[in-house]
Amino acid sequence: MPRKARLDAPGALHHIIVRGINKFAIFEDRQDRTRFLERLGHEVTEAHASVYAWTIMDTHVHILFKSGKRGISAVMRKLLTWYAQYYNRRHGRTGHLFENRYKSILCDEDHYLLELIRYIHLNPVRAGVIRTFRELDFYPWSGHSTIMGKTQQDWMDIGFVLRQFSRGENAARMAYRSFVEEGMGMGRIPELTGGGFIRSKGGWSQVLSARRKGEEERGDERILGDGDFVDRILKDAEEKALRQLRFRRERKNITRIIEEECAREQVSMEEVKGGSRRKKVCDLRAVIGKRGLDELGLPLAEIARHVGVSTSGIARAIARLEREKGRSEH
Repeated sequence: MPRKARLDAPGALHHIIVRGINKFAIFEDRQDRTRFLERLGHEVTEAHASVYAWTIMDTHVHILFKSGKRGISAVMRKLLTWYAQYYNRRHGRTGHLFENRYKSILCDEDHYLLELIRYIHLNPVRAGVIRTFRELDFYPWSGHSTIMGKTQQDWMDIGFVLRQFSRGENAARMAYRSFVEEGMGMGRIPELTGGGFIRSKGGWSQVLSARRKGEEERGDERILGDGDFVDRILKDAEEKALRQLRFRRERKNITRIIEEECAREQVSMEEVKGGSRRKKVCDLRAVIGKRGLDELGLPLAEIARHVGVSTSGIARAIARLEREKGRSEH
């Protein structure tokens, strides 16, 4: 069965899970973790996204953030492309570092924000990396220590998190800490790492109970929320997909975009597709790639095939174009 397209709703709360390929380690030491966090901070700041929770483990990463107007794809594409290149270069390896697709769960903020923050920040305790809750206060690879004021990550929106507990900073911090500590014995909660009706209802027992009462709701594994929330998100996603499909059928396809941009810049299509490294051609590929993403919703791999570069190459080109555009807007 084909995988469903990722749901990327700008301004929504997303739980991101990134795993190493074949469950291999993606962090070897403190430097790797530090560089990853620095780059994460750079990307979310540039994208005007808000991070509320995060945890770095040896083989995977959890991030909870509200995306900016560009959505999550721009942030994660640039972050993971950069880190994979950094890691391979530093450790003398080649090939893929991450699983083919990071997991992205669009979450109902009103119902799940605090539970997700607690669950993500307790990950090192559940995994046995640290043994006591006091150790977690000082553990540098979880956003909990930043909220507690023991470590500093300027890009993390700790103010928003603390305001969920109290107006005063000290009182909020203690209330937050008590809330997280209450979750120490809760263990793994599958519904918080999945999504859809079954998980957000609290498991099959709740689903069966609802069915016996004649309650029917829609579910989707990409979404953490009740039936009404799932319906609303899917309706928005379906409308967006239909707009892109109409645009593709009625007006544009990737070949047409290439023809338009080549004519505008007076560059031959053969040079674009032939791997030329001339700056004007590289810049043109970035514009074509960005239009392919925004107007047609095409995967990077498909765009790359049409412009004669690798998937990582077109990802870097688009990332560079977005950075330049971001600087010009501010």
